[in-house]
Amino acid sequence: MNTIPIAFAFDNNLILPACVCISSLMMHAKEDTFYDIFILHSAKEKLKKDELDILPQHYSNCQIQYREVDDTFDNAFEIRGITTPAYYRLLIPELIPEYEKVIYADVDIIFRMDLSDLYQIDLNNYLIAATKDLGLNLSEEGQKYINTIPGLVQGQYLQSGFIVMNSAMMQTHHLVGQFKSLAQKKYRYQDQDILNIACLGNVLFLPPCYNMTDLSYTHFIRNVETVRTLYSNSEIEEALLHGNIHYNGHKPWIKYCVNFDIWWEYYRRSPFFDMSAYFGFFHDKLNEFDQLS
Repeated sequence: MNTIPIAFAFDNNLILPACVCISSLMMHAKEDTFYDIFILHSAKEKLKKDELDILPQHYSNCQIQYREVDDTFDNAFEIRGITTPAYYRLLIPELIPEYEKVIYADVDIIFRMDLSDLYQIDLNNYLIAATKDLGLNLSEEGQKYINTIPGLVQGQYLQSGFIVMNSAMMQTHHLVGQFKSLAQKKYRYQDQDILNIACLGNVLFLPPCYNMTDLSYTHFIRNVETVRTLYSNSEIEEALLHGNIHYNGHKPWIKYCVNFDIWWEYYRRSPFFDMSAYFGFFHDKLNEFDQLS
């Protein structure tokens, strides 16, 4: 059995998306894959665990553990509606010390693959493995922003929504202390900027299929020649057809967005499917279109 530790961080506002996210992860788990799932949450909030606890009852090859986070990041900078739990991934080396490597994922992701092969990669002297943020690495606006942070280079900027952390190496280099210090400053992309700064020069970049953000699809379809400077044709095809979908922009449980139908299909196949919520969403959206001038 291959045991894979994976952590998620969220509050009560994202219970349902988290359940759908984890369900999609389990739907693609191989028979010999066991997910040790860690939920990072604020010690100040009584997390609603009833629905989350359904997951290991429905899927036998996983367990859920809860890790409380103190007030370390309560006063950290927040922007664009991204709240304090976004910083919790920075504490993983301390919160989950029993594993030398830990995968972290945002809960606005739909998984379409098993992660056992990924977890087996040798990080060697890399602090972190992650995909590139195409929006910032390929745009003029992204270049301008990256140039404002000393040491960062366009084309080498990671996306923090799906990462593999070399927790053992981070502990050795006392990186959590550096994360906490950097969190006292105001960075537009919060935890993502912090990881890029602290892990500079020690990032193993992953194929794009592991983390296909909204902008990834835009670039892969409209700017394919530019994308080919970063990835091979086979990597591009694999990412488009089978990549994990990261809804880091608009959320499909709220409004129509890129690949919204795929999220709803995984919701429909999950143990959390509610017929009234499912059909109610589409009925309300049709009503919005009916009222257009």
